Amino acid sequence: MRILIIEDENKTAAYLMKGLAENGFIVDAAADGNAGLSLTDDYDYDLVILDVMLPGRDGWEVLSEFRRKGKTTPVLFLTARDSVQDRVKGLELGADDYLVKPFAFSELLARVRTVLRRGPVRQPDVLRIADLEIDLLAHKASRGGIKLDLTPKEFSLLALLVRKSDEVLSRALIADQVWGMNFESDTNVVDVAVRRLRTKVDDPFGKKLIKTVRGVGYVIEND
Repeated sequence: MRILIIEDENKTAAYLMKGLAENGFIVDAAADGNAGLSLTDDYDYDLVILDVMLPGRDGWEVLSEFRRKGKTTPVLFLTARDSVQDRVKGLELGADDYLVKPFAFSELLARVRTVLRRGPVRQPDVLRIADLEIDLLAHKASRGGIKLDLTPKEFSLLALLVRKSDEVLSRALIADQVWGMNFESDTNVVDVAVRRLRTKVDDPFGKKLIKTVRGVGYVIEND
């Protein structure tokens, strides 16, 4: 899942990015309201974490414009504005949750997972293909009832392949969705990651799930 942080405090943004990435999320960040809105036009995010006091456009304006465009992506306000009026304003503008700074990361993570669980379009919490099971919110995977010991990036890669089952994913798309990077032809990061993932997901089992489409990319077929 991909999260956008719109936050002008560099330390706070870096702290959030590190914590969320360690929990398996792909994270982008913008330091002002206009840059944040621009990113929402370029990518489909599962969640936006938004500050109120921002340069350019403030958080109220960002959310208003976001909803005016018809975007239903969940938005969680994370701000030092702690009055009841501010909380009410944020929720009335279309925010899905409101958390006041300073905050405990454990609470933020719990709220992120709760917001993702409930919408806007409810996604299944657990994905299954053959004997493979992935719990997206708990960040756990198993095959044939055996727990798979995956790194956060391996989990994100596997989840992407399963969510897009029967769709051949190019190396460029995988690099963007899992690492948030532009893929260059002389970089083998995707092939190396898939090879390592196969040693955990496929090699110990009879049926091989991850397939290579030569010259195109990778796919897991839901058959």
